[in-house]
Amino acid sequence: MTSIVHQLSLNENFAPALPGVREAAEGTLGTLHLTPDPFSTELVKRIAAHHEISPDQVLPGVGSGALLQQFLQVNAGPGSEVVHPWPSFEMYPLLIRNAGATAVGVPLREFEHDLDAMAAAVTERTRVVLLCNPNNPTGAVLSAEQITDFLGRIPEGVHVVLDEAYLDFADSGTIANGLELLRTDERLTIARTFSKSYGLIALRVGYLVAAERVLAPLKPGAMFFRVSAPAQAAAAAALEATAVMRRQCAEVAAERDRLRAGLRELGFDVPPSGGNFLWLPLGADSEAFVRHCAAAGIGLRVTAERGVRLTVGTREVDDLVLEVAGAFAAERDGAAR
Repeated sequence: MTSIVHQLSLNENFAPALPGVREAAEGTLGTLHLTPDPFSTELVKRIAAHHEISPDQVLPGVGSGALLQQFLQVNAGPGSEVVHPWPSFEMYPLLIRNAGATAVGVPLREFEHDLDAMAAAVTERTRVVLLCNPNNPTGAVLSAEQITDFLGRIPEGVHVVLDEAYLDFADSGTIANGLELLRTDERLTIARTFSKSYGLIALRVGYLVAAERVLAPLKPGAMFFRVSAPAQAAAAAALEATAVMRRQCAEVAAERDRLRAGLRELGFDVPPSGGNFLWLPLGADSEAFVRHCAAAGIGLRVTAERGVRLTVGTREVDDLVLEVAGAFAAERDGAAR
């Protein structure tokens, strides 16, 4: 059996570590026997200054997934519903069930959020609506105008969470910036992470941005989901290297578009993506494609039973992907004749 050499199913960032991050994390190793700041006070100040918002609007945690779980535990529960797009982040249904609520998955229209259907799915039992921008796994992007229009159709008592885990890989001229929308609509809560664009996935650190009244009910439990000292230090250093991060994300986006163009030339249907991944809606061929790639040492998996999400790798690895995908397409087309 061929071992997996190139793992492209986890949306990891293969760019070099940002300057100062490793040194900042290592600088905390002498105090590993001491309790870290349970409220990440310095990191909160750095995030607030970075976004020009109040520290009271920031809640850090051990990754955006854990923060979403905290948010749902407080704002949803038995008898309530949470509306979300589908397919989208695979953990949404699990997080919702963990909170005791009912997940209401609304099918995408083509590869994008069906905002009309999502608005129609909101009932008197709906407490939270989740939006994923860019959407994972399809890469579709929502504009500020689309989200503003959607908010206009959502009842006042319903929270709308905008998951922006992959925001930095998208074209800033086309994708909504949740922090700007939040300035005019306090129903929004923004979830961001240092795992993807900042490359700190192993340290597990993210944050929510929302109105102080929205975050206040979450803060009493925050000390039980505290960010480690190395993660706090590394995230603060990463913010200082945001300019480098943006250059790296632009390089990933360029490689993503090159890989997409190559796959389309091979006959694959690959929609545009604003993330560091591509969506291959292969349907019944999904499992066969995953097995074919595994035989070449490329790790992928079927997502939402509808297709395969492919993380953008290095140029060398992506060239291998194109070679393997070309062989798969030739075999498939040959069998169809």
